[in-house]
Amino acid sequence: MSTKVEIRAEPAPPAELLARASALAPALRERAAEAEELRRLPDASFDALMATGLYRIAVPVRFGGLDVDYSLALDVAEELARACPATGWCYGLWAAHAWLIGYWPLLAQEEVFIGDPDTLAASSLNTGKSTCVPVDGGYRLSGRWEFSSGCDFSDWVMLGVPGIGERNWALVPKADFQIVDTWFVSGLRGSGSKDIVVDDAFVPSHRVLDVTTAGDGDWTGWDLHEQTRYRAPIPALLGWDLVAPMIGIARGMTDEFIGRLSGTTGAGRTAESEAVHIRLSHACAEVDAARALMHRDVREILDRAAAGEGYSALDRARYRRDRAYAIQLCLQSANRIFDISGAHALFDSVALQRYHRDAHAVAHRDTLLMDFGGQDFGRLALGGST
Repeated sequence: MSTKVEIRAEPAPPAELLARASALAPALRERAAEAEELRRLPDASFDALMATGLYRIAVPVRFGGLDVDYSLALDVAEELARACPATGWCYGLWAAHAWLIGYWPLLAQEEVFIGDPDTLAASSLNTGKSTCVPVDGGYRLSGRWEFSSGCDFSDWVMLGVPGIGERNWALVPKADFQIVDTWFVSGLRGSGSKDIVVDDAFVPSHRVLDVTTAGDGDWTGWDLHEQTRYRAPIPALLGWDLVAPMIGIARGMTDEFIGRLSGTTGAGRTAESEAVHIRLSHACAEVDAARALMHRDVREILDRAAAGEGYSALDRARYRRDRAYAIQLCLQSANRIFDISGAHALFDSVALQRYHRDAHAVAHRDTLLMDFGGQDFGRLALGGST
Protein backbone atom coordinates (compact mmCIF):
# COMPACT_ATOMS: atom_id res chain seq x y z
CA MET A 1 0.00 0.00 0.00
CA SER A 2 1.00 3.61 -0.41
CA THR A 3 3.61 5.27 1.78
CA LYS A 4 3.49 8.79 3.22
CA VAL A 5 4.37 11.49 0.70
CA GLU A 6 5.37 15.12 0.98
CA ILE A 7 2.34 17.37 0.61
CA ARG A 8 2.20 20.66 -1.27
CA ALA A 9 -0.38 22.48 0.84
CA GLU A 10 0.84 26.06 0.55
CA PRO A 11 -1.80 28.68 -0.38
CA ALA A 12 -2.20 29.10 -4.13
CA PRO A 13 -4.67 30.78 -6.51
CA PRO A 14 -7.51 28.52 -7.69
CA ALA A 15 -6.12 28.50 -11.24
CA GLU A 16 -2.81 27.13 -10.00
CA LEU A 17 -4.52 24.45 -7.94
CA LEU A 18 -6.56 23.37 -10.93
CA ALA A 19 -3.38 23.36 -13.03
CA ARG A 20 -1.92 20.84 -10.57
CA ALA A 21 -4.81 18.51 -11.36
CA SER A 22 -4.29 19.00 -15.10
CA ALA A 23 -0.58 18.23 -14.72
CA LEU A 24 -1.46 14.81 -13.25
CA ALA A 25 -3.60 13.87 -16.26
CA PRO A 26 -1.03 12.19 -18.55
CA ALA A 27 0.24 9.81 -15.86
CA LEU A 28 -3.26 9.12 -14.53
CA ARG A 29 -4.45 8.29 -18.04
CA GLU A 30 -1.57 5.85 -18.50
CA ARG A 31 -2.42 4.10 -15.22
CA ALA A 32 -6.19 3.98 -15.71
CA ALA A 33 -6.08 0.42 -17.03
CA GLU A 34 -3.91 -0.59 -14.07
CA ALA A 35 -6.54 0.83 -11.72
CA GLU A 36 -9.10 -1.45 -13.34
CA GLU A 37 -6.83 -4.45 -12.94
CA LEU A 38 -6.10 -3.68 -9.28
CA ARG A 39 -9.74 -2.71 -8.59
CA ARG A 40 -8.44 0.25 -6.60
CA LEU A 41 -6.20 3.21 -7.36
CA PRO A 42 -2.56 2.36 -8.05
CA ASP A 43 -0.26 3.53 -5.28
CA ALA A 44 1.57 5.78 -7.74
CA SER A 45 -1.66 7.55 -8.69
CA PHE A 46 -2.72 7.96 -5.08
CA ASP A 47 0.68 9.26 -3.98
CA ALA A 48 0.86 11.72 -6.87
CA LEU A 49 -2.63 13.01 -6.10
CA MET A 50 -1.98 13.49 -2.40
CA ALA A 51 1.37 15.18 -3.06
CA THR A 52 -0.41 18.02 -4.89
CA GLY A 53 -2.19 19.16 -1.71
CA LEU A 54 -5.49 19.25 -3.63
CA TYR A 55 -7.26 17.23 -0.96
CA ARG A 56 -6.85 20.14 1.43
CA ILE A 57 -9.21 22.24 -0.67
CA ALA A 58 -11.97 20.52 1.29
CA VAL A 59 -10.30 20.18 4.71
CA PRO A 60 -11.41 22.84 7.24
CA VAL A 61 -8.86 25.66 7.40
CA ARG A 62 -8.29 25.32 11.16
CA PHE A 63 -6.89 21.82 10.51
CA GLY A 64 -4.56 22.81 7.68
CA GLY A 65 -7.03 23.14 4.81
CA LEU A 66 -6.76 25.71 2.04
CA ASP A 67 -8.93 28.82 2.25
CA VAL A 68 -10.61 28.45 -1.13
CA ASP A 69 -14.16 27.93 -2.37
CA TYR A 70 -15.49 24.37 -2.01
CA SER A 71 -16.60 24.45 -5.65
CA LEU A 72 -12.94 24.20 -6.65
CA ALA A 73 -12.91 20.61 -5.33
CA LEU A 74 -15.63 19.81 -7.86
CA ASP A 75 -13.59 21.30 -10.69
CA VAL A 76 -10.60 19.21 -9.58
CA ALA A 77 -12.71 16.02 -9.44
CA GLU A 78 -13.93 16.71 -12.97
CA GLU A 79 -10.41 17.31 -14.27
CA LEU A 80 -9.04 14.15 -12.67
CA ALA A 81 -11.93 11.99 -13.91
CA ARG A 82 -11.33 13.30 -17.42
CA ALA A 83 -8.03 11.40 -17.34
CA CYS A 84 -8.88 8.53 -14.96
CA PRO A 85 -12.52 8.14 -13.90
CA ALA A 86 -11.66 6.12 -10.78
CA THR A 87 -9.20 8.75 -9.53
CA GLY A 88 -11.68 11.56 -10.10
CA TRP A 89 -14.45 9.59 -8.43
CA CYS A 90 -12.41 8.78 -5.33
CA TYR A 91 -11.07 12.32 -5.05
CA GLY A 92 -14.58 13.79 -5.31
CA LEU A 93 -15.82 11.57 -2.50
CA TRP A 94 -12.79 12.05 -0.26
CA ALA A 95 -13.10 15.81 -0.69
CA ALA A 96 -16.82 15.72 0.13
CA HIS A 97 -16.09 13.69 3.26
CA ALA A 98 -13.40 16.14 4.41
CA TRP A 99 -15.95 18.94 4.07
CA LEU A 100 -18.65 16.92 5.86
CA ILE A 101 -16.45 16.12 8.85
CA GLY A 102 -16.46 19.85 9.58
CA TYR A 103 -20.13 19.57 10.66
CA TRP A 104 -19.36 17.07 13.45
CA PRO A 105 -18.66 18.16 17.05
CA LEU A 106 -15.16 19.55 17.46
CA LEU A 107 -13.88 16.53 19.39
CA ALA A 108 -14.70 14.21 16.48
CA GLN A 109 -13.04 16.58 14.01
CA GLU A 110 -9.91 16.70 16.12
CA GLU A 111 -9.81 12.91 16.33
CA VAL A 112 -9.74 12.76 12.53
CA PHE A 113 -7.53 15.69 11.54
CA ILE A 114 -5.26 16.61 14.47
CA GLY A 115 -1.77 15.35 13.60
CA ASP A 116 -2.58 14.68 9.96
CA PRO A 117 -4.79 17.00 7.88
CA ASP A 118 -4.50 14.54 4.99
CA THR A 119 -6.41 11.81 6.81
CA LEU A 120 -9.01 10.32 4.47
CA ALA A 121 -12.49 9.04 5.19
CA ALA A 122 -14.52 6.68 3.03
CA SER A 123 -18.28 6.27 3.41
CA SER A 124 -21.43 4.28 2.95
CA LEU A 125 -24.17 6.72 3.84
CA ASN A 126 -27.19 4.42 3.73
CA THR A 127 -27.86 2.32 6.81
CA GLY A 128 -27.00 -0.94 5.05
CA LYS A 129 -27.79 -4.02 7.12
CA SER A 130 -26.95 -2.62 10.52
CA THR A 131 -28.01 -2.17 14.11
CA CYS A 132 -27.22 0.74 16.40
CA VAL A 133 -28.01 0.28 20.09
CA PRO A 134 -27.86 3.15 22.63
CA VAL A 135 -25.48 2.56 25.55
CA ASP A 136 -23.91 4.78 28.17
CA GLY A 137 -21.97 7.53 26.37
CA GLY A 138 -22.84 6.45 22.84
CA TYR A 139 -23.88 3.44 20.78
CA ARG A 140 -22.90 -0.14 19.94
CA LEU A 141 -22.77 -0.48 16.16
CA SER A 142 -22.78 -3.63 14.05
CA GLY A 143 -23.52 -4.26 10.42
CA ARG A 144 -22.43 -4.41 6.81
CA TRP A 145 -22.40 -1.57 4.31
CA GLU A 146 -21.75 -1.60 0.56
CA PHE A 147 -20.09 0.64 -2.05
CA SER A 148 -17.41 2.32 0.08
CA SER A 149 -15.25 3.92 -2.61
CA GLY A 150 -11.59 4.50 -1.82
CA CYS A 151 -11.80 2.61 1.48
CA ASP A 152 -8.40 0.92 0.99
CA PHE A 153 -6.68 4.28 1.53
CA SER A 154 -8.98 5.58 4.27
CA ASP A 155 -8.38 5.67 8.03
CA TRP A 156 -12.00 6.50 8.84
CA VAL A 157 -15.39 5.65 7.40
CA MET A 158 -18.69 7.50 7.81
CA LEU A 159 -21.66 5.15 7.92
CA GLY A 160 -25.39 5.59 7.85
CA VAL A 161 -26.83 4.31 11.13
CA PRO A 162 -30.43 3.39 12.03
CA GLY A 163 -32.54 3.90 15.10
CA ILE A 164 -31.32 7.33 16.23
CA GLY A 165 -33.27 9.86 14.18
CA GLU A 166 -34.45 10.59 10.67
CA ARG A 167 -30.94 10.45 9.19
CA ASN A 168 -27.71 10.01 11.11
CA TRP A 169 -24.11 9.18 10.24
CA ALA A 170 -21.38 7.75 12.47
CA LEU A 171 -17.63 8.22 12.16
CA VAL A 172 -15.79 4.94 12.70
CA PRO A 173 -11.96 4.59 12.84
CA LYS A 174 -10.02 1.96 10.92
CA ALA A 175 -9.43 -0.12 14.04
CA ASP A 176 -13.18 -0.74 14.27
CA PHE A 177 -14.04 -1.76 10.71
CA GLN A 178 -13.05 -4.43 8.22
CA ILE A 179 -12.96 -4.20 4.44
CA VAL A 180 -14.50 -7.11 2.53
CA ASP A 181 -13.46 -7.31 -1.11
CA THR A 182 -16.68 -7.69 -3.08
CA TRP A 183 -15.77 -5.23 -5.85
CA PHE A 184 -16.02 -7.38 -9.00
CA VAL A 185 -18.04 -5.12 -11.29
CA SER A 186 -18.42 -3.85 -14.85
CA GLY A 187 -17.71 -0.16 -14.26
CA LEU A 188 -15.68 2.10 -11.96
CA ARG A 189 -13.58 -0.93 -11.13
CA GLY A 190 -10.66 1.22 -10.05
CA SER A 191 -12.70 2.94 -7.32
CA GLY A 192 -12.31 0.00 -4.94
CA SER A 193 -15.87 0.43 -3.66
CA LYS A 194 -15.83 -2.54 -1.31
CA ASP A 195 -17.97 -3.58 1.65
CA ILE A 196 -17.46 -2.37 5.21
CA VAL A 197 -18.15 -4.62 8.20
CA VAL A 198 -18.39 -3.43 11.82
CA ASP A 199 -18.74 -5.94 14.65
CA ASP A 200 -20.08 -4.49 17.89
CA ALA A 201 -17.97 -1.32 17.89
CA PHE A 202 -18.50 1.43 20.45
CA VAL A 203 -19.30 4.79 18.83
CA PRO A 204 -19.19 7.70 21.29
CA SER A 205 -22.01 10.22 20.96
CA HIS A 206 -19.72 12.96 19.63
CA ARG A 207 -19.00 10.82 16.54
CA VAL A 208 -22.66 10.76 15.47
CA LEU A 209 -24.09 13.52 13.28
CA ASP A 210 -27.74 14.50 12.72
CA VAL A 211 -27.68 15.11 8.97
CA THR A 212 -31.07 16.81 8.86
CA THR A 213 -30.01 19.74 11.06
CA ALA A 214 -26.31 20.15 10.18
CA GLY A 215 -25.97 23.53 8.48
CA ASP A 216 -29.70 24.00 8.95
CA GLY A 217 -30.26 24.90 12.59
CA ASP A 218 -27.16 23.19 13.97
CA TRP A 219 -24.44 25.75 13.20
CA THR A 220 -21.49 23.87 14.68
CA GLY A 221 -19.60 23.86 11.37
CA TRP A 222 -20.11 27.58 10.78
CA ASP A 223 -19.28 28.55 14.37
CA LEU A 224 -16.04 26.55 14.27
CA HIS A 225 -14.83 27.36 10.77
CA GLU A 226 -16.67 30.42 9.43
CA GLN A 227 -16.40 28.99 5.93
CA THR A 228 -19.38 29.54 3.66
CA ARG A 229 -19.77 25.84 2.90
CA TYR A 230 -20.93 25.29 6.52
CA ARG A 231 -23.88 27.65 6.20
CA ALA A 232 -25.47 25.32 3.63
CA PRO A 233 -27.57 22.32 4.65
CA ILE A 234 -25.85 19.06 3.76
CA PRO A 235 -28.53 17.78 1.33
CA ALA A 236 -28.22 20.93 -0.82
CA LEU A 237 -24.46 20.69 -1.40
CA LEU A 238 -23.91 16.94 -1.15
CA GLY A 239 -24.16 14.93 -4.37
CA TRP A 240 -22.37 17.33 -6.68
CA ASP A 241 -19.24 15.36 -5.77
CA LEU A 242 -20.79 12.55 -7.85
CA VAL A 243 -21.86 14.81 -10.71
CA ALA A 244 -18.44 16.43 -11.18
CA PRO A 245 -16.59 13.15 -11.93
CA MET A 246 -19.38 12.12 -14.30
CA ILE A 247 -18.88 15.34 -16.25
CA GLY A 248 -15.17 14.55 -16.34
CA ILE A 249 -15.87 11.02 -17.61
CA ALA A 250 -18.04 12.36 -20.43
CA ARG A 251 -15.43 14.97 -21.33
CA GLY A 252 -12.72 12.32 -21.28
CA MET A 253 -14.74 10.20 -23.65
CA THR A 254 -15.12 13.02 -26.16
CA ASP A 255 -11.38 13.76 -25.77
CA GLU A 256 -10.59 10.14 -26.60
CA PHE A 257 -12.98 10.09 -29.54
CA ILE A 258 -11.57 13.29 -31.01
CA GLY A 259 -8.02 12.03 -30.53
CA ARG A 260 -8.77 8.80 -32.39
CA LEU A 261 -10.51 10.44 -35.34
CA SER A 262 -8.56 13.68 -35.80
CA GLY A 263 -6.80 13.70 -39.16
CA THR A 264 -8.54 10.60 -40.51
CA THR A 265 -10.03 10.76 -44.00
CA GLY A 266 -12.31 8.75 -46.25
CA ALA A 267 -15.77 7.29 -46.07
CA GLY A 268 -17.38 5.99 -42.87
CA ARG A 269 -16.39 6.93 -39.33
CA THR A 270 -13.70 9.52 -40.06
CA ALA A 271 -13.05 13.18 -39.40
CA GLU A 272 -14.81 13.94 -42.72
CA SER A 273 -18.08 12.22 -41.81
CA GLU A 274 -21.12 14.45 -41.39
CA ALA A 275 -22.69 11.86 -39.09
CA VAL A 276 -19.64 12.06 -36.85
CA HIS A 277 -19.80 15.86 -36.87
CA ILE A 278 -23.42 15.86 -35.73
CA ARG A 279 -22.92 13.16 -33.08
CA LEU A 280 -19.88 14.90 -31.65
CA SER A 281 -21.62 18.26 -31.62
CA HIS A 282 -24.59 16.81 -29.73
CA ALA A 283 -22.35 14.98 -27.27
CA CYS A 284 -20.20 18.00 -26.47
CA ALA A 285 -23.26 20.23 -26.06
CA GLU A 286 -24.80 17.78 -23.60
CA VAL A 287 -21.66 17.78 -21.45
CA ASP A 288 -21.38 21.57 -21.62
CA ALA A 289 -25.01 21.88 -20.54
CA ALA A 290 -24.47 19.52 -17.59
CA ARG A 291 -21.39 21.46 -16.55
CA ALA A 292 -23.18 24.80 -16.77
CA LEU A 293 -26.09 23.46 -14.73
CA MET A 294 -23.77 22.20 -11.98
CA HIS A 295 -21.85 25.47 -11.82
CA ARG A 296 -25.04 27.53 -11.69
CA ASP A 297 -26.60 25.50 -8.89
CA VAL A 298 -23.46 25.21 -6.77
CA ARG A 299 -22.81 28.94 -7.12
CA GLU A 300 -26.40 29.66 -6.09
CA ILE A 301 -26.13 27.34 -3.07
CA LEU A 302 -22.90 28.96 -1.86
CA ASP A 303 -24.10 32.50 -2.56
CA ARG A 304 -27.26 31.89 -0.56
CA ALA A 305 -25.17 30.43 2.25
CA ALA A 306 -22.91 33.51 2.25
CA ALA A 307 -25.95 35.76 2.45
CA GLY A 308 -27.54 33.70 5.22
CA GLU A 309 -30.58 32.95 3.06
CA GLY A 310 -32.71 29.85 3.38
CA TYR A 311 -33.55 27.09 0.92
CA SER A 312 -37.17 26.25 0.19
CA ALA A 313 -38.37 22.69 -0.26
CA LEU A 314 -38.75 23.42 -3.98
CA ASP A 315 -35.17 24.75 -4.14
CA ARG A 316 -33.84 21.57 -2.56
CA ALA A 317 -35.93 19.44 -4.89
CA ARG A 318 -34.60 21.42 -7.86
CA TYR A 319 -31.01 20.72 -6.82
CA ARG A 320 -31.80 16.99 -6.61
CA ARG A 321 -33.50 17.18 -10.00
CA ASP A 322 -30.58 19.04 -11.56
CA ARG A 323 -28.01 16.57 -10.22
CA ALA A 324 -29.94 13.70 -11.78
CA TYR A 325 -30.49 15.59 -15.03
CA ALA A 326 -26.80 16.50 -15.33
CA ILE A 327 -25.92 12.82 -14.91
CA GLN A 328 -28.43 11.81 -17.58
CA LEU A 329 -27.06 14.43 -20.00
CA CYS A 330 -23.57 13.01 -19.54
CA LEU A 331 -24.83 9.45 -19.99
CA GLN A 332 -26.55 10.45 -23.22
CA SER A 333 -23.29 12.02 -24.38
CA ALA A 334 -21.30 8.86 -23.57
CA ASN A 335 -23.84 6.62 -25.34
CA ARG A 336 -23.93 8.92 -28.34
CA ILE A 337 -20.16 8.77 -28.75
CA PHE A 338 -19.86 5.04 -28.10
CA ASP A 339 -22.58 4.15 -30.59
CA ILE A 340 -20.62 5.70 -33.43
CA SER A 341 -17.16 4.58 -32.32
CA GLY A 342 -17.13 1.35 -34.30
CA ALA A 343 -16.18 -2.20 -33.40
CA HIS A 344 -12.65 -1.28 -32.37
CA ALA A 345 -14.08 0.58 -29.37
CA LEU A 346 -14.97 -2.83 -27.88
CA PHE A 347 -11.35 -3.80 -27.31
CA ASP A 348 -10.01 -3.66 -23.73
CA SER A 349 -7.00 -1.77 -25.08
CA VAL A 350 -9.22 1.13 -26.20
CA ALA A 351 -10.12 3.60 -23.46
CA LEU A 352 -13.53 4.43 -24.96
CA GLN A 353 -15.11 1.23 -23.65
CA ARG A 354 -13.80 1.93 -20.15
CA TYR A 355 -15.20 5.48 -20.09
CA HIS A 356 -18.50 4.10 -21.36
CA ARG A 357 -18.70 1.42 -18.67
CA ASP A 358 -17.69 3.89 -15.98
CA ALA A 359 -20.38 6.36 -17.07
CA HIS A 360 -23.01 3.65 -16.76
CA ALA A 361 -21.71 2.68 -13.33
CA VAL A 362 -22.12 6.25 -12.07
CA ALA A 363 -25.61 6.57 -13.54
CA HIS A 364 -26.82 3.41 -11.77
CA ARG A 365 -27.18 5.20 -8.41
CA ASP A 366 -30.88 5.56 -7.67
CA THR A 367 -30.71 9.23 -6.69
CA LEU A 368 -29.02 10.04 -10.01
CA LEU A 369 -31.92 8.69 -12.05
CA MET A 370 -34.56 11.24 -12.99
CA ASP A 371 -37.22 8.72 -11.92
CA PHE A 372 -36.06 9.27 -8.33
CA GLY A 373 -34.00 12.47 -8.35
CA GLY A 374 -36.70 14.41 -10.19
CA GLN A 375 -39.72 13.00 -8.40
CA ASP A 376 -39.91 15.50 -5.55
CA PHE A 377 -39.60 18.53 -7.82
CA GLY A 378 -42.50 17.46 -10.00
CA ARG A 379 -44.73 16.81 -7.01
CA LEU A 380 -43.87 20.09 -5.26
CA ALA A 381 -44.19 22.12 -8.46
CA LEU A 382 -47.75 20.80 -8.75
CA GLY A 383 -48.60 21.82 -5.20
CA GLY A 384 -47.91 18.53 -3.46
CA SER A 385 -46.61 18.24 0.09
CA THR A 386 -43.00 17.77 1.14
